Amino acid sequence: MELTNIPYLASSSSSSFFYSSYSCCTCRGRRAGKLVKTVSAAGGRCAADLARSQLFEQENEDTLSGPSSCHYRRREFASAILLPFLLPHVDISSATETYDISVIRSGVRKVLTKAKAAGVLRLVFHDAGTFDVSDKSGGMNGSIIYEVDRPENTGLNRSIKILGKAKAGIDKIQKVSWADLIAVAGAEAVALCGGPKIPVRLGRLDSSTADPAGKLPEETLDAAALKTSFSTKGFSTQEMVALSGAHTIGGKGFGSPVVFDNSYYKVLLEKKPQTSSSGMEAMVGLRTDWALTEDEECLRWIRIYAEDQARFFDDFRDTYIKLVDSGATWRTA
Repeated sequence: MELTNIPYLASSSSSSFFYSSYSCCTCRGRRAGKLVKTVSAAGGRCAADLARSQLFEQENEDTLSGPSSCHYRRREFASAILLPFLLPHVDISSATETYDISVIRSGVRKVLTKAKAAGVLRLVFHDAGTFDVSDKSGGMNGSIIYEVDRPENTGLNRSIKILGKAKAGIDKIQKVSWADLIAVAGAEAVALCGGPKIPVRLGRLDSSTADPAGKLPEETLDAAALKTSFSTKGFSTQEMVALSGAHTIGGKGFGSPVVFDNSYYKVLLEKKPQTSSSGMEAMVGLRTDWALTEDEECLRWIRIYAEDQARFFDDFRDTYIKLVDSGATWRTA
């Protein structure tokens, strides 16, 4: 039903007047030549008061003559009574649960720099990477804050402290879960370093306990074992190779440590040993990075991404979204 079809409502100067649950309004009407002033809490009650006061004014002007006038007044009075029930109901408690992602992004940007981007992005993988399709355990749930003492998570406490500062400021405006914060922060880290802009859905709930240990792929795995490990998390070989491209930033030696591009794949294709300034051979990346070049299926995607950065950006964005949604428990409306 359109608001203009409800008697007296169409003549109101602002329809939002009827949706507020806390504002106060003053309704005026004339009854027997006297000014009647009614004060009520806004919402349905205010709407009814306004309709009734206007009805009394109509009665005075029409001089209340004849049976037809009586029927008219009954019809209008019924409209005034039913008006609060015809208007949409606004649930204030649910309205307070709305989240503005710009507030989270702004809070993250205050503490994030390009030099810190790789660590924050690594935090995303180590929180979400515990997901297991078979039993739906682990995933993007903020449990990483309980798991920093594990060997595979060495150094992540620094990134947690950085985001902890952002969280303190954000929580003053709107509460944010660690899971949402980490997911948004990882996307901001990628964008800050020149990578694709990644939309992130909000509403993840945090776990109150650590995820099972031993769920992250070890750095010594070969390509076959890596593909098996990622498949248990619901990712294809292509998605695994796309996610591995995150190593393009940081101190692993793939191009600039603060530029998110497709240098990772180009370096892998060179297959040349890297040397340090002292002439000693230096390891670029991890053993698992080079293991990808030993598998034909992985190598095919490495070549594609090395030649087409736009394709890498698109695939990384889509796979990142899948990663940060994996295993998440969502707030209900």
